[in-house]
Amino acid sequence: MDKTEIRKPRSEIEQMEVDLLLEAVFRRYGHDFRNYARASVERRVKNFLPKAECATISEMIPKLLHDEAFFANFLGQFSIPVTEMFRDPSVYGSLRKNVLPVLKTYPFIKVWHAGCASGEEAYSLAILLKEAGLYDQATIYATDFNDLVLGKARDGIYDLESMKLFSKNYQSSGGKQSLSEYYHAEYGGIVMDQKLRRNITFANHNLVTDGVFSETHLILCRNVLIYFDRVLQDRVLELFRDSLVRGGFLCLGSKESIQFSGVKNDFKVFDDKSKIFQKKS
Repeated sequence: MDKTEIRKPRSEIEQMEVDLLLEAVFRRYGHDFRNYARASVERRVKNFLPKAECATISEMIPKLLHDEAFFANFLGQFSIPVTEMFRDPSVYGSLRKNVLPVLKTYPFIKVWHAGCASGEEAYSLAILLKEAGLYDQATIYATDFNDLVLGKARDGIYDLESMKLFSKNYQSSGGKQSLSEYYHAEYGGIVMDQKLRRNITFANHNLVTDGVFSETHLILCRNVLIYFDRVLQDRVLELFRDSLVRGGFLCLGSKESIQFSGVKNDFKVFDDKSKIFQKKS
């Protein structure tokens, strides 16, 4: 048989390389990206090639297997670091106006922010709770699988320039005072107030491989599910359902929904525009 008859196109070879790489990452480190949206995975892997100083995806596999520092850099490609305080202010306005009054009926509140990245939205939640008089009876669990961004979240140090946008978002969400009340200038940037950080626990949790995190009253996971395929989306939504108390709330990103998921009948739409759902009692 002529060898040209069995020669595969480069694109097909690259897909096989990606399959092998993801399998290697899973078996070596336990991080499972095999059910991430395929186009997103391939784009992120290819974007990492120049940083890895590799000509092909196959060349990266031995490095990933034997060099943990190299893997840590690679892992950053799969984190979703794009975030800001009070992102989509109308969502926080709805949480402030419609959800928190319901949570106020509980003697204590547990909030889970899944995929917290560098922590801006976790601090936004803390401010909402403080202004509603609920902070002292609340615990916020902010989780991500990337320890590097979790470290930044724990530090609570952000660029001073970003506060212009953050302050605008805060006011648009119905903020009751100046956002500057919640931080002070230091290290050439701003540091979130220590009292605001007191009830936030930042922890490593992988939505793909880890189980129920805690029994919570409110879960925020915004703009994360769009990076998963349908199978993984269902798995994560089941995790959220099982982690919520009856009557608890789930807040998703603007392009995300439970409409075609297996948990659809376990929730009712609480605020369709803000993508807030309530677990049925």
